Amino acid sequence: MSSPRRIKKGINEMITQIDGGVCAAKGFFANAIHVGVKTPSPDSIPIVPTESLQAKRDLAIIFCEKSCNTAAVYTTNKVKAAPILVTQEHLADGKAQAVIVNSGNANACTPNGRKIAEGMCRLAADALGIVSDEVVVASTGVIGKPMSIENWELVVYHLAEKMQKGGSAAVAEAIMTTDTFPKECAVTFTLGGQQCTIGAVAKGSGMINPNMATMLCFITTDVNISQKLLVKALHDVNADTFNMVCVDGDTSTNDMVCIMASGLAGNEEIVDAKSEDYKNFAFLLYSVMRSLARDVAKDGEGATKLIECKVAGAPDVVIARKIAKSVVSSNLVKAALGAADANWGRILCAIGYTEGEFDIDDIKVAISSDKGTVVVCENGSAVQFSEEEATEVLSEPEITLNIDLKSGDASATAYGCDLTEKYVQINANYRT
Repeated sequence: MSSPRRIKKGINEMITQIDGGVCAAKGFFANAIHVGVKTPSPDSIPIVPTESLQAKRDLAIIFCEKSCNTAAVYTTNKVKAAPILVTQEHLADGKAQAVIVNSGNANACTPNGRKIAEGMCRLAADALGIVSDEVVVASTGVIGKPMSIENWELVVYHLAEKMQKGGSAAVAEAIMTTDTFPKECAVTFTLGGQQCTIGAVAKGSGMINPNMATMLCFITTDVNISQKLLVKALHDVNADTFNMVCVDGDTSTNDMVCIMASGLAGNEEIVDAKSEDYKNFAFLLYSVMRSLARDVAKDGEGATKLIECKVAGAPDVVIARKIAKSVVSSNLVKAALGAADANWGRILCAIGYTEGEFDIDDIKVAISSDKGTVVVCENGSAVQFSEEEATEVLSEPEITLNIDLKSGDASATAYGCDLTEKYVQINANYRT
């Protein structure tokens, strides 16, 4: 598929940002509660409405009133947490009706991890009146820490009884670990003559590196689309969004992006990848996933600045992606930008060690923000520029690095953040 960004600009007029997050699409409900994973809980967990609990929510359920076509992409780490392995098995037929997810414990690298993950699925299925094989399970938190779901049964039943259309915000909160803000997005649009919606929640702040790059994200839509094309859309769009995020160069054991499509919007089923409806759906999915990818990069652990690296004029999209990711992944670049230092040589260095065949003789680099644009390199060499002006540009909370190779028409964008002392502090004290 060609990049969804190349679809006619007029489609942007179709999109309306709305509230509702993961519950915005027809047929979807959600909620979250405190079950004691993040913080010590009493032996007997009180069954009271979620709103009255003072402890942090750490268990969430997303539920659809019907079985959905479902697709997912997972971490590329060879060490995969038990929930990833169980979910892969459950989605072998491309169908799911619910998601159960906890934060505070990754349920990774422990002897009973699979038993716990399967147990979570059974609890959710029994409480919701569905089959266990149609439950997606996910976890996030500390790796290698034993986890127990003892005493969860009544809490899960209570949570299932409290599913609501307004539950997305609770889910976004419940899946946070070191995140500083919840991440939600929803858009509505007309497709095939019907009003359709895509909504999502995500979490991610640290241990984030491309492929999969790297967090949890749950997407829901009421678009009627075949399971085969849902898989294609997710993989293609993921390559240009979450796979283009880097915070710290570490790929987690638990990364997952999952999309469920209820089909309840009533549009004619999308079955042709060459159709306008499919192309429009892919673009709309891109708009949601890009928004959340930017949020994840912006919320990098200890970060003070969002960095977008836009590469243009590349010989092919593979090279464009590699260069963009190389730049946002460079600790030297990240540290320089954190200090508002226009040390453009570090950018050239990161471009230069990128794998692949490309010419750097004509390369141009400019830095920009709301304060303006400063060209710092032309034809692969230094140019005169005002250090004071460059510092002012780099002092903004959102910075764009524009790189033009002038050797083709391919482009790509990567998302990252600066590197600060706070990142070290957060991760030095993560378990304590």
